[in-house]
Amino acid sequence: MKKRVWAIALLMATLAAAGAFMVWRDLYRPFRGYQGNAILVIAPGTHAWDVASIFTSRGILAHRWPFLFRYWLGRSRHRLRAGEYLFDRPLSPADVYRKLILGDVFLHAVVIPEGSDRFDTARIFQQQLELNPQEFLQVSERSAAIRDLDPQAPTLEGYLFPDTYRFPRGVSVETVISAMLTRFRHVLAGKLAQSGRGPGVRLHEVVTLASMVEKETPAPGERPVIAGIFARRLAKGMALQCDPTVVYAARLHQRPIGPITEQDLNINSPYNTYRYSGLPPGPICNPGEASLAAALQPAQGNTLYFVSNGHGGHVFARTLAEHQSNVARYRKALAALRREVGSNTRRVERGSPPQNHRENKAKNPSVKSAQDSLQKTGHP
Repeated sequence: MKKRVWAIALLMATLAAAGAFMVWRDLYRPFRGYQGNAILVIAPGTHAWDVASIFTSRGILAHRWPFLFRYWLGRSRHRLRAGEYLFDRPLSPADVYRKLILGDVFLHAVVIPEGSDRFDTARIFQQQLELNPQEFLQVSERSAAIRDLDPQAPTLEGYLFPDTYRFPRGVSVETVISAMLTRFRHVLAGKLAQSGRGPGVRLHEVVTLASMVEKETPAPGERPVIAGIFARRLAKGMALQCDPTVVYAARLHQRPIGPITEQDLNINSPYNTYRYSGLPPGPICNPGEASLAAALQPAQGNTLYFVSNGHGGHVFARTLAEHQSNVARYRKALAALRREVGSNTRRVERGSPPQNHRENKAKNPSVKSAQDSLQKTGHP
């Protein structure tokens, strides 16, 4: 009798061990039944059974029961989190379960270029994360979040630091803006330490100046020089005559603007630095690190004017006469370029390829670049 009991017990133990091994094997065995990457969205309130069904139908899991078994073991302590999940490698049911209870959701990389203003930023987040642009603009008009840094700030313009951010689908506008402001504070602290400027720095003026410098030149080496020119003009009571402030004034008035005309220079806005002296009421874009550094430490010198050189940089001058000579030289070169491009265009329209097309393309900027540069001929 005892032998029979022992035999049954041994059989039961063997079966249990075999069952446990099978459970362990299926629970921790990686599986991949899909090609490339798979992104799945788990909506809030989705039941575990439905989650398992979604995973098996998309090839994330081979079977439902190992995942559901693991969920059943931990259901009193953990919950599955909704969100957008990326699967790019074989995972076991235990790994999939862990991913969902940790909320390891897919983060979208969103690049905000330096010099983007609030309107650009709202559009980018709408395209990348489907955020409501009007809500973004409304929240970015509330300057209370940076009142400790800049009591004069009319909006958050200038403080939404341009960088690469990673956010999950469904993130709130408030979370996005908070992250950008936090990044600005971090960068600012580093730049203040490098410049040796103390806590008494007038941040409103610094960020406003940095935003203008950011819009004026893409060349990092020119930014301290241009910051110095603006600083000297302010000290002398001269108008800043910064074209990007005119463009920003037009944006605030919801007025489209192309190459700046004499009519544009008369826009009645405090942001129009052709019509109103001094700095504009606030930043006109969100500057990057190089422009903030330039505004904190403008270059010394005696130049007061600059004009585009037609190749992405500028020619600087100390006197108005010298500046006018530079402007005339630039306009002459631009007119020659337009004639050359127009001649090539007519030749193409007649069916003949432009002569030295490859050389022309390498040596000269495009018509659009030339037109963009022409906007800078009226600079200080």
